[in-house]
This record gives sequence, C-alpha cells and structure tokens, in this order.
Amino acid sequence: MFHPGQQRDYFLAIFSFLSMLARAGCLPRVAWTGCRRMGNFTSSPSLSSTSCVQYVKEMVSQNCVVIFSKTTCPYCKMAKNVFNEIGATYKVVELDEHNDGRRVQEALAQITGARTVPRVFINGKCIGGGSDTKQLHQQGKLLPLIEQCASCCAASSSDGSGSGQFESAK
Repeated sequence: MFHPGQQRDYFLAIFSFLSMLARAGCLPRVAWTGCRRMGNFTSSPSLSSTSCVQYVKEMVSQNCVVIFSKTTCPYCKMAKNVFNEIGATYKVVELDEHNDGRRVQEALAQITGARTVPRVFINGKCIGGGSDTKQLHQQGKLLPLIEQCASCCAASSSDGSGSGQFESAK
C-alpha cells in the first residue's frame, strides 16, 4: 500500500499533527506522567480539595490584599500594577508556580464562583478580577476598601510584602 519512504512521511505527518494538538492543549496528557501542568508535578504529593479551600481562606484572612494570579496573565499584571501605582501592600499567590496551583484555582472557583484569574481579595472579600480592580480604582473606590483594613496590613507588612512589592506564596 505505502512505499517505505511514504510510510515514514505519513508517520511524521501524523506525529507532527498530534504534537501540534498537544502543544495547543487539545489532547489530554493522561499518559504523560511527570508533565508540569500549572505548577503541579503529577508525581508529587498534593493537597486535597478541602486543604486547598482552607489554604485560600487562610491566605485571605491573614492578608488584607491577596491576588491569586498567574505570571503570564495580562489581567493579573493589570491588577498588580494598580496596587503598585497606589503603593498598596499585597500578597500574590502565583498559581502557575504553586505546587497545587490547579487545585487552588478549583478551590477559588468553589469559593468565588469564578475560575478565572486574577481573583483579588480585599479585607476578606473577593472584589473580582483585573478589570474589576482597575475599574474600582478609576472610580475612587479601591483605596477606601484598602484603608478599611489598614491596621491588618500594617501588622503583616513585616512578612516581606511591602508597598508595591509582592511575595509569591507556595
């Protein structure tokens, strides 16, 4: 049916096509154990769903401003830039660098009803994402929210999170 050269070309074409689909995220990586997905090594031990919900709640309760983010997300960068502009202290949890980033994101979806990042919390309440944060700032409503928890932020500023800086929590 195929000549030896044609068989090889056919195989390479199929392999190239499947590789392209895999890079685009269109194929499941079930058999590719050990692949890094959103900061998770599939072979490493991970937190349970309940532990991730507890982790999110602890981060939010211990920090006045928390941004659950991904390093490559433009909306996450937008939210961080807003806080940098006003010199606010905030804590960042980079989900794509976190050992349980995928599960933490699932916990955020469970808690807030939205799976997208960033998820920005001020004084224990989720205010939304990057566009929501920017809009609140433009309306002059962001700074008053931060000032409501100023005593909390002053107490936690010794943990490495300073004005315009962030600490990546793992």
